[in-house]
Amino acid sequence: MTNLRDLNLQGKRTLVRVDFNVPMNDRGDITDDLRIRMALPTLEYLIGQNAKIILCSHMGRPKGKRAMEFSLAPVAVHLSQLLHKAVPLAPDCIGPEVEKMVVQVQNGELLLLENLRFHAEEEKNDPEFSRQLAALAEVYVNDAFAVSHRAHASVVGVTPHFAARAPGLLLQKEIDYFHRAIDNPARPLVALIGGAKVSGKLQALENMLARVDRLILGGAMANTFLKSQGFDVGASKVEDDLLDSARNLLRRAAERKVKVYLPVDVIAADSFAPDAVSMAVTIQDIPKGWLALDIGPASVQCFREALADAKTIVWNGPMGAFEMDAFSRGTMAMAHEVAAAHALSVTGGGDSNAAIEKSGEADNISYMSTGGGAFLELMEGKELPGIKALQ
Repeated sequence: MTNLRDLNLQGKRTLVRVDFNVPMNDRGDITDDLRIRMALPTLEYLIGQNAKIILCSHMGRPKGKRAMEFSLAPVAVHLSQLLHKAVPLAPDCIGPEVEKMVVQVQNGELLLLENLRFHAEEEKNDPEFSRQLAALAEVYVNDAFAVSHRAHASVVGVTPHFAARAPGLLLQKEIDYFHRAIDNPARPLVALIGGAKVSGKLQALENMLARVDRLILGGAMANTFLKSQGFDVGASKVEDDLLDSARNLLRRAAERKVKVYLPVDVIAADSFAPDAVSMAVTIQDIPKGWLALDIGPASVQCFREALADAKTIVWNGPMGAFEMDAFSRGTMAMAHEVAAAHALSVTGGGDSNAAIEKSGEADNISYMSTGGGAFLELMEGKELPGIKALQ
Protein backbone atom coordinates (compact mmCIF):
# COMPACT_ATOMS: atom_id res chain seq x y z
CA MET A 1 0.00 0.00 0.00
CA THR A 2 1.40 3.38 -1.02
CA ASN A 3 2.19 5.86 1.74
CA LEU A 4 0.56 9.29 1.46
CA ARG A 5 3.97 10.95 1.87
CA ASP A 6 5.24 9.11 -1.23
CA LEU A 7 2.62 10.67 -3.54
CA ASN A 8 3.27 13.72 -5.70
CA LEU A 9 0.45 16.04 -4.65
CA GLN A 10 1.69 19.36 -5.99
CA GLY A 11 -1.20 21.00 -7.86
CA LYS A 12 -3.09 17.69 -8.00
CA ARG A 13 -6.85 17.54 -7.51
CA THR A 14 -7.10 15.18 -4.54
CA LEU A 15 -10.35 13.51 -3.52
CA VAL A 16 -10.27 12.88 0.24
CA ARG A 17 -12.88 10.61 1.85
CA VAL A 18 -13.28 11.88 5.40
CA ASP A 19 -15.78 10.99 8.13
CA PHE A 20 -17.51 14.23 9.08
CA ASN A 21 -20.64 12.44 10.30
CA VAL A 22 -20.69 14.43 13.55
CA PRO A 23 -23.51 14.73 16.11
CA MET A 24 -25.60 17.90 15.92
CA ASN A 25 -28.42 19.33 18.05
CA ASP A 26 -31.84 20.47 16.85
CA ARG A 27 -30.44 23.92 16.01
CA GLY A 28 -27.84 22.44 13.67
CA ASP A 29 -24.93 23.08 16.05
CA ILE A 30 -22.11 20.52 16.14
CA THR A 31 -22.01 19.01 19.64
CA ASP A 32 -18.81 16.97 19.23
CA ASP A 33 -16.21 17.84 16.59
CA LEU A 34 -13.75 15.02 17.36
CA ARG A 35 -14.10 13.42 13.92
CA ILE A 36 -13.37 16.73 12.22
CA ARG A 37 -10.35 17.43 14.42
CA MET A 38 -8.98 13.92 13.79
CA ALA A 39 -8.84 14.70 10.06
CA LEU A 40 -6.82 17.92 10.50
CA PRO A 41 -3.31 16.38 10.29
CA THR A 42 -4.08 14.92 6.85
CA LEU A 43 -5.70 18.13 5.63
CA GLU A 44 -2.85 20.28 6.91
CA TYR A 45 -0.35 17.98 5.20
CA LEU A 46 -2.25 18.22 1.90
CA ILE A 47 -2.43 22.00 2.21
CA GLY A 48 1.33 22.09 2.81
CA GLN A 49 1.86 19.96 -0.30
CA ASN A 50 -0.17 22.45 -2.41
CA ALA A 51 -2.78 19.87 -3.31
CA LYS A 52 -6.22 20.93 -4.55
CA ILE A 53 -8.35 19.29 -1.88
CA ILE A 54 -11.83 17.94 -2.64
CA LEU A 55 -13.44 16.60 0.54
CA CYS A 56 -16.31 14.12 0.55
CA SER A 57 -18.29 12.68 3.46
CA HIS A 58 -21.71 11.43 4.48
CA MET A 59 -23.88 12.80 7.25
CA GLY A 60 -26.60 10.80 8.96
CA ARG A 61 -29.06 8.61 7.07
CA PRO A 62 -30.93 10.67 4.46
CA LYS A 63 -31.71 7.38 2.63
CA GLY A 64 -30.81 8.61 -0.83
CA LYS A 65 -32.92 11.77 -0.64
CA ARG A 66 -31.89 15.42 -0.47
CA ALA A 67 -32.85 16.03 3.17
CA MET A 68 -31.26 19.34 4.16
CA GLU A 69 -31.26 18.55 7.89
CA PHE A 70 -28.36 16.27 6.90
CA SER A 71 -26.48 18.96 4.98
CA LEU A 72 -22.76 19.33 5.61
CA ALA A 73 -23.12 23.14 5.70
CA PRO A 74 -22.40 23.38 9.48
CA VAL A 75 -19.31 21.23 8.95
CA ALA A 76 -18.00 23.57 6.24
CA VAL A 77 -18.35 26.52 8.61
CA HIS A 78 -16.69 24.70 11.52
CA LEU A 79 -13.83 23.35 9.40
CA SER A 80 -13.18 26.85 8.04
CA GLN A 81 -12.76 28.06 11.62
CA LEU A 82 -10.43 25.20 12.58
CA LEU A 83 -8.21 25.64 9.52
CA HIS A 84 -8.44 29.48 9.43
CA LYS A 85 -9.15 29.02 5.75
CA ALA A 86 -12.33 29.25 3.68
CA VAL A 87 -13.96 25.86 2.97
CA PRO A 88 -16.83 26.43 0.52
CA LEU A 89 -19.61 23.84 0.29
CA ALA A 90 -20.59 22.51 -3.13
CA PRO A 91 -24.35 22.16 -3.77
CA ASP A 92 -23.94 18.45 -4.55
CA CYS A 93 -21.19 15.82 -4.82
CA ILE A 94 -21.44 15.18 -8.57
CA GLY A 95 -22.78 17.04 -11.59
CA PRO A 96 -21.87 20.02 -13.85
CA GLU A 97 -22.11 22.68 -11.13
CA VAL A 98 -19.77 20.70 -8.87
CA GLU A 99 -17.35 20.14 -11.75
CA LYS A 100 -17.15 23.90 -12.33
CA MET A 101 -16.38 24.55 -8.67
CA VAL A 102 -13.70 21.82 -8.62
CA VAL A 103 -11.89 23.44 -11.57
CA GLN A 104 -11.71 26.71 -9.63
CA VAL A 105 -10.00 25.18 -6.56
CA GLN A 106 -6.47 26.57 -6.25
CA ASN A 107 -3.34 24.93 -4.84
CA GLY A 108 -3.62 24.51 -1.07
CA GLU A 109 -7.35 25.31 -1.09
CA LEU A 110 -10.34 23.13 -0.19
CA LEU A 111 -13.85 22.36 -1.37
CA LEU A 112 -16.33 20.27 0.62
CA LEU A 113 -18.82 18.26 -1.41
CA GLU A 114 -22.39 17.97 -0.16
CA ASN A 115 -23.56 14.80 1.60
CA LEU A 116 -22.71 11.69 -0.45
CA ARG A 117 -25.77 9.86 0.87
CA PHE A 118 -28.15 12.34 -0.79
CA HIS A 119 -27.56 9.82 -3.61
CA ALA A 120 -28.74 6.24 -3.00
CA GLU A 121 -25.98 5.18 -5.41
CA GLU A 122 -23.33 5.91 -2.75
CA GLU A 123 -24.37 3.06 -0.45
CA LYS A 124 -25.12 0.80 -3.44
CA ASN A 125 -21.54 1.25 -4.69
CA ASP A 126 -22.98 2.18 -8.08
CA PRO A 127 -20.33 2.09 -10.87
CA GLU A 128 -21.58 5.21 -12.70
CA PHE A 129 -21.82 7.25 -9.50
CA SER A 130 -18.30 6.05 -8.59
CA ARG A 131 -17.01 7.10 -12.03
CA GLN A 132 -18.53 10.58 -11.77
CA LEU A 133 -17.15 11.09 -8.27
CA ALA A 134 -13.69 9.86 -9.27
CA ALA A 135 -13.68 12.10 -12.36
CA LEU A 136 -13.40 15.13 -10.07
CA ALA A 137 -9.82 14.33 -9.08
CA GLU A 138 -6.44 12.83 -9.99
CA VAL A 139 -5.46 11.42 -6.58
CA TYR A 140 -7.57 9.54 -3.99
CA VAL A 141 -7.01 9.53 -0.23
CA ASN A 142 -9.15 7.53 2.22
CA ASP A 143 -8.95 8.98 5.72
CA ALA A 144 -12.30 7.61 6.95
CA PHE A 145 -11.52 4.48 8.98
CA ALA A 146 -15.00 4.50 10.53
CA VAL A 147 -16.62 3.69 7.15
CA SER A 148 -13.85 1.53 5.71
CA HIS A 149 -15.84 -1.61 6.54
CA ARG A 150 -18.51 -0.40 4.09
CA ALA A 151 -18.20 -1.26 0.38
CA HIS A 152 -19.63 2.11 -0.68
CA ALA A 153 -18.85 4.10 -3.81
CA SER A 154 -16.67 6.72 -2.11
CA VAL A 155 -14.76 4.03 -0.17
CA VAL A 156 -14.37 1.22 -2.71
CA GLY A 157 -16.03 2.06 -6.05
CA VAL A 158 -13.84 5.07 -6.86
CA THR A 159 -10.48 3.41 -6.22
CA PRO A 160 -9.99 1.60 -9.58
CA HIS A 161 -10.19 5.01 -11.28
CA PHE A 162 -7.03 6.23 -9.50
CA ALA A 163 -3.46 5.13 -10.17
CA ALA A 164 -2.39 7.33 -7.24
CA ARG A 165 -4.21 6.37 -4.04
CA ALA A 166 -3.24 6.07 -0.40
CA PRO A 167 -4.57 6.02 3.15
CA GLY A 168 -4.63 9.37 4.94
CA LEU A 169 -2.57 9.92 8.07
CA LEU A 170 -5.50 9.00 10.34
CA LEU A 171 -6.32 5.77 8.51
CA GLN A 172 -2.62 4.84 8.44
CA LYS A 173 -2.45 5.44 12.19
CA GLU A 174 -5.47 3.15 12.72
CA ILE A 175 -3.82 0.39 10.68
CA ASP A 176 -0.46 0.77 12.45
CA TYR A 177 -1.91 0.74 15.98
CA PHE A 178 -4.12 -2.25 15.27
CA HIS A 179 -1.15 -4.15 13.85
CA ARG A 180 0.90 -3.35 16.98
CA ALA A 181 -1.93 -4.34 19.31
CA ILE A 182 -3.30 -7.48 17.62
CA ASP A 183 -0.96 -8.82 14.93
CA ASN A 184 2.36 -8.20 16.66
CA PRO A 185 1.65 -7.41 20.32
CA ALA A 186 4.00 -7.09 23.26
CA ARG A 187 2.84 -9.75 25.70
CA PRO A 188 0.88 -10.38 27.81
CA LEU A 189 -1.97 -9.20 25.55
CA VAL A 190 -5.22 -8.68 27.49
CA ALA A 191 -8.56 -8.02 25.79
CA LEU A 192 -11.27 -6.24 27.78
CA ILE A 193 -14.63 -6.86 26.09
CA GLY A 194 -17.97 -5.50 27.29
CA GLY A 195 -21.17 -4.05 25.94
CA ALA A 196 -24.73 -5.20 25.67
CA LYS A 197 -24.76 -8.26 23.41
CA VAL A 198 -22.74 -11.40 22.85
CA SER A 199 -24.32 -11.72 19.39
CA GLY A 200 -22.60 -8.57 18.13
CA LYS A 201 -19.19 -9.67 19.38
CA LEU A 202 -19.17 -13.46 19.18
CA GLN A 203 -17.05 -13.54 16.02
CA ALA A 204 -14.58 -11.06 17.53
CA LEU A 205 -14.35 -13.16 20.69
CA GLU A 206 -13.74 -16.31 18.65
CA ASN A 207 -10.94 -14.65 16.67
CA MET A 208 -9.34 -13.03 19.70
CA LEU A 209 -9.08 -16.38 21.50
CA ALA A 210 -6.24 -17.30 19.16
CA ARG A 211 -4.38 -14.08 19.94
CA VAL A 212 -4.85 -13.03 23.55
CA ASP A 213 -3.26 -14.26 26.76
CA ARG A 214 -6.20 -13.16 28.94
CA LEU A 215 -9.80 -12.24 28.22
CA ILE A 216 -11.88 -10.04 30.53
CA LEU A 217 -15.65 -10.05 29.97
CA GLY A 218 -18.05 -7.48 31.40
CA GLY A 219 -21.17 -5.52 30.59
CA ALA A 220 -24.57 -7.10 29.94
CA MET A 221 -22.93 -9.64 27.61
CA ALA A 222 -21.22 -11.19 30.65
CA ASN A 223 -24.67 -12.23 31.93
CA THR A 224 -25.02 -14.72 29.09
CA PHE A 225 -21.66 -16.27 30.00
CA LEU A 226 -22.58 -16.38 33.70
CA LYS A 227 -25.93 -18.03 32.99
CA SER A 228 -24.20 -20.55 30.70
CA GLN A 229 -22.18 -21.59 33.78
CA GLY A 230 -25.32 -22.17 35.84
CA PHE A 231 -25.64 -18.85 37.68
CA ASP A 232 -29.07 -17.30 38.20
CA VAL A 233 -28.75 -13.72 36.94
CA GLY A 234 -32.29 -12.67 37.88
CA ALA A 235 -34.03 -10.48 35.30
CA SER A 236 -30.73 -9.36 33.75
CA LYS A 237 -30.39 -9.07 29.98
CA VAL A 238 -29.43 -12.50 28.62
CA GLU A 239 -29.29 -14.00 25.11
CA ASP A 240 -30.64 -17.46 25.86
CA ASP A 241 -30.12 -18.63 22.28
CA LEU A 242 -26.36 -18.11 22.72
CA LEU A 243 -25.86 -20.03 25.97
CA ASP A 244 -24.32 -22.98 24.10
CA SER A 245 -22.04 -20.62 22.15
CA ALA A 246 -20.91 -19.01 25.39
CA ARG A 247 -20.19 -22.41 26.96
CA ASN A 248 -18.25 -23.52 23.89
CA LEU A 249 -16.17 -20.35 23.85
CA LEU A 250 -15.20 -20.80 27.50
CA ARG A 251 -14.32 -24.43 26.82
CA ARG A 252 -12.09 -23.48 23.86
CA ALA A 253 -10.43 -20.79 25.96
CA ALA A 254 -9.56 -23.40 28.57
CA GLU A 255 -8.15 -25.69 25.85
CA ARG A 256 -5.97 -22.83 24.58
CA LYS A 257 -4.95 -21.96 28.16
CA VAL A 258 -6.43 -18.48 27.78
CA LYS A 259 -7.52 -17.27 31.21
CA VAL A 260 -11.06 -15.81 31.07
CA TYR A 261 -12.19 -13.39 33.78
CA LEU A 262 -15.93 -13.04 34.43
CA PRO A 263 -17.55 -10.79 37.06
CA VAL A 264 -17.56 -12.26 40.55
CA ASP A 265 -19.96 -9.59 41.82
CA VAL A 266 -22.28 -7.02 40.27
CA ILE A 267 -24.21 -3.86 41.06
CA ALA A 268 -27.79 -5.16 40.96
CA ALA A 269 -30.86 -2.92 40.84
CA ASP A 270 -34.59 -3.40 41.10
CA SER A 271 -35.12 -1.42 37.87
CA PHE A 272 -33.17 0.27 35.09
CA ALA A 273 -33.64 3.84 36.31
CA PRO A 274 -31.51 6.57 37.90
CA ASP A 275 -33.49 6.34 41.15
CA ALA A 276 -33.48 2.52 41.33
CA VAL A 277 -32.62 0.72 44.54
CA SER A 278 -29.22 -0.89 43.97
CA MET A 279 -26.55 -2.80 45.86
CA ALA A 280 -23.38 -4.80 45.31
CA VAL A 281 -23.96 -8.56 45.46
CA THR A 282 -22.01 -11.66 44.50
CA ILE A 283 -23.11 -13.36 41.30
CA GLN A 284 -24.60 -16.13 43.46
CA ASP A 285 -26.87 -13.65 45.28
CA ILE A 286 -28.59 -11.56 42.58
CA PRO A 287 -32.14 -11.03 43.92
CA LYS A 288 -34.98 -12.56 41.94
CA GLY A 289 -36.33 -10.06 39.42
CA TRP A 290 -33.34 -7.70 39.78
CA LEU A 291 -30.94 -6.59 37.03
CA ALA A 292 -27.14 -6.77 36.93
CA LEU A 293 -26.18 -3.31 35.61
CA ASP A 294 -22.47 -2.95 36.40
CA ILE A 295 -19.53 -4.94 37.65
CA GLY A 296 -19.02 -4.80 41.43
CA PRO A 297 -15.97 -3.76 43.50
CA ALA A 298 -14.62 -7.31 43.84
CA SER A 299 -14.76 -7.72 40.04
CA VAL A 300 -12.89 -4.44 39.63
CA GLN A 301 -10.15 -5.76 41.91
CA CYS A 302 -10.05 -9.07 40.04
CA PHE A 303 -9.86 -7.35 36.64
CA ARG A 304 -7.20 -4.93 38.00
CA GLU A 305 -5.00 -7.92 38.83
CA ALA A 306 -5.55 -9.34 35.31
CA LEU A 307 -4.27 -6.06 33.85
CA ALA A 308 -1.38 -5.59 36.29
CA ASP A 309 1.46 -6.93 34.11
CA ALA A 310 -0.19 -6.45 30.70
CA LYS A 311 2.02 -5.05 27.95
CA THR A 312 -0.84 -4.63 25.46
CA ILE A 313 -4.51 -3.93 26.23
CA VAL A 314 -7.36 -3.87 23.72
CA TRP A 315 -10.70 -2.57 25.03
CA ASN A 316 -14.07 -2.72 23.30
CA GLY A 317 -17.32 -2.13 25.20
CA PRO A 318 -18.21 -0.74 28.66
CA MET A 319 -18.50 -2.79 31.83
CA GLY A 320 -22.03 -1.62 32.63
CA ALA A 321 -24.75 0.95 31.95
CA PHE A 322 -22.22 3.76 32.43
CA GLU A 323 -24.59 6.42 31.07
CA MET A 324 -26.27 6.40 34.50
CA ASP A 325 -23.95 7.50 37.30
CA ALA A 326 -25.22 4.79 39.65
CA PHE A 327 -23.98 2.12 37.22
CA SER A 328 -20.83 3.82 35.91
CA ARG A 329 -18.31 3.04 38.64
CA GLY A 330 -17.12 -0.26 37.16
CA THR A 331 -16.47 1.22 33.73
CA MET A 332 -14.82 4.33 35.22
CA ALA A 333 -12.59 2.16 37.41
CA MET A 334 -11.45 0.11 34.41
CA ALA A 335 -10.77 3.29 32.41
CA HIS A 336 -8.45 4.44 35.20
CA GLU A 337 -6.77 1.02 35.35
CA VAL A 338 -6.19 0.82 31.59
CA ALA A 339 -4.85 4.38 31.56
CA ALA A 340 -2.47 3.68 34.46
CA ALA A 341 -1.15 0.40 32.99
CA HIS A 342 2.41 0.30 31.65
CA ALA A 343 1.04 -1.01 28.37
CA LEU A 344 0.10 -0.07 24.84
CA SER A 345 -3.64 0.59 25.19
CA VAL A 346 -5.98 0.69 22.21
CA THR A 347 -9.72 1.26 22.54
CA GLY A 348 -12.46 1.12 19.94
CA GLY A 349 -16.20 1.66 19.78
CA GLY A 350 -18.31 4.71 20.49
CA ASP A 351 -19.38 3.61 23.98
CA SER A 352 -15.84 2.68 25.04
CA ASN A 353 -14.44 6.00 23.88
CA ALA A 354 -17.33 7.94 25.42
CA ALA A 355 -16.67 6.20 28.73
CA ILE A 356 -12.98 7.04 28.58
CA GLU A 357 -13.79 10.67 27.79
CA LYS A 358 -16.19 10.71 30.75
CA SER A 359 -13.47 9.31 33.02
CA GLY A 360 -11.05 12.09 32.05
CA GLU A 361 -8.42 9.54 30.96
CA ALA A 362 -8.48 10.13 27.18
CA ASP A 363 -4.99 11.66 27.17
CA ASN A 364 -3.59 8.60 28.95
CA ILE A 365 -4.79 6.01 26.42
CA SER A 366 -2.25 5.15 23.72
CA TYR A 367 -4.84 5.24 20.93
CA MET A 368 -8.62 5.64 20.74
CA SER A 369 -9.90 4.27 17.44
CA THR A 370 -12.35 6.41 15.47
CA GLY A 371 -14.30 3.41 14.18
CA GLY A 372 -16.76 1.23 16.07
CA GLY A 373 -17.95 -1.22 13.43
CA ALA A 374 -14.66 -1.09 11.53
CA PHE A 375 -12.65 -1.72 14.71
CA LEU A 376 -14.88 -4.67 15.60
CA GLU A 377 -14.50 -6.18 12.11
CA LEU A 378 -10.71 -6.00 12.43
CA MET A 379 -11.07 -7.80 15.77
CA GLU A 380 -13.11 -10.43 13.93
CA GLY A 381 -10.12 -10.99 11.63
CA LYS A 382 -11.84 -9.52 8.60
CA GLU A 383 -10.16 -7.50 5.86
CA LEU A 384 -11.86 -4.12 5.52
CA PRO A 385 -13.05 -3.36 1.97
CA GLY A 386 -11.83 0.23 2.20
CA ILE A 387 -8.30 -0.82 3.13
CA LYS A 388 -8.18 -3.68 0.62
CA ALA A 389 -9.22 -1.26 -2.14
CA LEU A 390 -6.12 0.87 -1.51
CA GLN A 391 -3.72 -2.03 -2.02
